[in-house]
Amino acid sequence: MTGKKAGKKPPSPGTAEDQLSPQELIGLDYYPPPPALKPYITTLYSLHSDQAQVRDVMPAAVGYLLVFIEGDGRMHFPGERVDDSSPVSLLTPTTAAAITELDGPFRVVGAALSPLGWAAFTGLPADTHCDRLCDASEFLGPEILALREELCASGADDAALTARVADFIGANLKPVNSRHAKLIGEVAEWLSSELDPPLAALETRAAYGGRQLQRLIERYFGVTPKQLVRKYRAIRVAALLQDPSTSDEQVAELLNLFYDQSHLIREVRHFLGRTPARLGDGANPLLEATSGLRNFREFTPSVARIPEN
Repeated sequence: MTGKKAGKKPPSPGTAEDQLSPQELIGLDYYPPPPALKPYITTLYSLHSDQAQVRDVMPAAVGYLLVFIEGDGRMHFPGERVDDSSPVSLLTPTTAAAITELDGPFRVVGAALSPLGWAAFTGLPADTHCDRLCDASEFLGPEILALREELCASGADDAALTARVADFIGANLKPVNSRHAKLIGEVAEWLSSELDPPLAALETRAAYGGRQLQRLIERYFGVTPKQLVRKYRAIRVAALLQDPSTSDEQVAELLNLFYDQSHLIREVRHFLGRTPARLGDGANPLLEATSGLRNFREFTPSVARIPEN
């Protein structure tokens, strides 16, 4: 695992100092996972660019597997932490938006993992491994590097490469405690029941209570239940605010989920790295691809799904 302190504090996502790459410079394509792996993989993807460097914002997210066919990069996390990429990297579940820098030309293929998939594939507790970009071989062994060598030598297109990544993940899933797996599903159902679900509703639904419930949610989701609600409320509200068909009445209803407009702006900026006014302006292709309404419509996130406009 590599990590370093930046000599100068990187600009916070969303500031005027922050110079991000225009959308046309980055290609991002999604591929559906095999039906049998949908509980574990939310989507397969390929990311590519011919540019010497690309800089963007990655919103707070689930865990990712990244296989660098070409290029490399780094991520700036909260607390001035900077982690360099490895030939095969694990982006752990993140608690806030992070600046992403990719040195190219680059080509990356991989998978976004559900909380169940992260646990079954990596075996890493999300709370003690959050906000990191790790060398995947440290946790998954030399086989993951052999997979990269195979992909680099294959000459196949991105769809075929991501399919092979899915096969590798499927062949390396470990058992997850059945009661814990059930709880992960219950948490997902609770989150998707409404935009701002009450914690009492989860306590009624789940077989656990109190501190044990909070401990297990932190283990598999990386944050406390309250923080989890904040994260997905901001992400889903941002998706709806980006949609031009959202009416003024609906916007007013969304605002009612926050103390005031300033609270909304702070929350969206924290979890998505941009203020609501700057979402959807074409300047952040990674951000928009992972947080826009198109992501909800076409790729059906398996956690915290609501936006429908």
